[in-house]
Amino acid sequence: MNSPNRNLAIVKAVRDQGEPVAKVAARFGISRQRVYQILYKYDAGGPEAIAPKTRAPHTHPQAVPKTLRNHIIDMRKELVKSGLDAGPDTIAFHLEQQGMRVPSTSTIRRILTDAGLVTPQPKKKPRSAYIRFEAAMPNECWQADITHLYLIDGTRIEVLDFLDDHSRYLLSITAKHAFTGTAVAAELERLITIYGPPASTLTDNGLVFTARLAGAKGGRNAFEKTLNHHRIQQKNGRPGHPQTQGKIERFHQTLKKWIAAKPPAETLPQLQRYLDEFADYYNTTRPHRALGRKTPEQAYTTGPKAEPNDNPKEEWRIRNDIVTPGGKVTVRYAGKLYQLGISRKYAGEPVLMVITDNHITTSLKETGEIITEHYIDTSRNYQKPYWKHGQPGLNDRMCVRIRRFVWDDQG
Repeated sequence: MNSPNRNLAIVKAVRDQGEPVAKVAARFGISRQRVYQILYKYDAGGPEAIAPKTRAPHTHPQAVPKTLRNHIIDMRKELVKSGLDAGPDTIAFHLEQQGMRVPSTSTIRRILTDAGLVTPQPKKKPRSAYIRFEAAMPNECWQADITHLYLIDGTRIEVLDFLDDHSRYLLSITAKHAFTGTAVAAELERLITIYGPPASTLTDNGLVFTARLAGAKGGRNAFEKTLNHHRIQQKNGRPGHPQTQGKIERFHQTLKKWIAAKPPAETLPQLQRYLDEFADYYNTTRPHRALGRKTPEQAYTTGPKAEPNDNPKEEWRIRNDIVTPGGKVTVRYAGKLYQLGISRKYAGEPVLMVITDNHITTSLKETGEIITEHYIDTSRNYQKPYWKHGQPGLNDRMCVRIRRFVWDDQG
């Protein structure tokens, strides 16, 4: 076995101890010719001439050049400063886009670690520990949520975003002082005209997304009406379990990290410009690790898209009210309160309304006598009756159905 002193030990054994060359060669397991070569080199150059030579190659063709290492380090610092993802996968993507040599992600990670730019996180779960659920096609599921940002004066701003579950494509991101259910539904309708209707949506149980936890007192809200109109399946996470909307929650972390690196917005329009700038970068420039380094735009625009396949479901509900002195009652439809004209002659009378989507039949609760029919026109707050007592044309079978509802309600 070679060691730093082996050749010198051979020289000492022959020259200083006078051992025969043959005996020294046998003891060290080499030939006599090799012993003489060592003696010759020692005489010509001293101990340094017989020191063992490294077997490592003189050149390292796979080594990362210093200029590339410095570029990787500078890129990391710039991405972090901008509040953007700066992991090895992202850096590798940008190197490829710049037409540069792309080391392996493990090499990039080692370069960043050696430069002191990586903080160890021993308690962080490895990527393999996470169970991920993902729609198989674009438009198979849209996630929507509302988060909050703040202006420089502390004003709280709501931010509504829609994210395609499969591609992570940011369909829209909008800032307002506050979002009503009607505004959320209008944004969904706008996106449907641009991208087509998704097969389903996934949201939390906020009142702008669903009225199901409000005791169904107002029936479907505007968002649910829009979904039903386009035959889109509605999915809601379990209350108190934001993990169900994990993708959009992680998206919010990315968004807020990016916003934090910007000078605080002074006005709502300035904040919206920030959001538009972020959306462009997020969709078209930032690679996504879960998408195999593709951008969300690339993942969304390639391949077929899913379409709705559910049949629309009618909404049936009952509402009790008392006719006001002005001859009106109220009903909530698609998250908005409407006034129905009945008649002043029924002022103070308890009435029963049977609501089938936008069609409302009103009867006197005590007798079951039908007094009006309405079709909700969402462009008007006050609704004139489509039919009222004394006019012909009401189907007699509808009277029987209404009375059955009255009897069931009273009994």
